[in-house]
Formats: sequence, C-alpha cells, structure tokens
Amino acid sequence: MSLLQVFSPLTDFMTLISMYFAEIWDFLIFIGGSLGVIIVLGGVILWFTETIMKRGKGLVFVGILLSTIIRYFMMCPPSFAVTYIPRLNLLNLGGQRKESD
Repeated sequence: MSLLQVFSPLTDFMTLISMYFAEIWDFLIFIGGSLGVIIVLGGVILWFTETIMKRGKGLVFVGILLSTIIRYFMMCPPSFAVTYIPRLNLLNLGGQRKESD
C-alpha cells in the first residue's frame, strides 16, 4: 500500500472541511457588511432626529469601524478562504457543455 493511498482520504476530508469554512466565511462577510450599513443608518437616524445624539454618533462610528474591518477581511482573507476557489466557467453560464475543437 503506497503512502499516497493512505493520505488520499485525509486530503479529501481536509478539502471538504476547507470548502465548508469558505462558505461560512462568505456568509459571515455578507452578514457583517449588511449589519455595518444597518448600524450606520440607525445611527444617522438617531443622530439627525436629535433623539439620542450621543448614541447615534456612537452607532455611526461603530458601523464605519465594522465596515472597515469587513473590507480588510475581504481584501486579506484567511488561507482556507483563499485555497477553495469554486470552479466557475464564466464563458458558458447557460449550463450547456461546450464542445472542444
């Protein structure tokens, strides 16, 4: 039994786990970006309606900080999000197989 056959199930398992981590990472980035916008909007409403100005300014600052952190993680993702790149065929989006010449 060769060493490659022993490690093949382990590498398949690690690939599967990294795919799940990458999907979870993408979902968390989406949620973080959405929450950043919602927090800033809530802060602006509180600030400009002069309901609770101090809390509104704080929410605007926290929303901008959250959006900045999310942008950083979008530019520099962790290694598991970089190693899994889904195979997209951007030239053939119709789902039909393209005949090779």
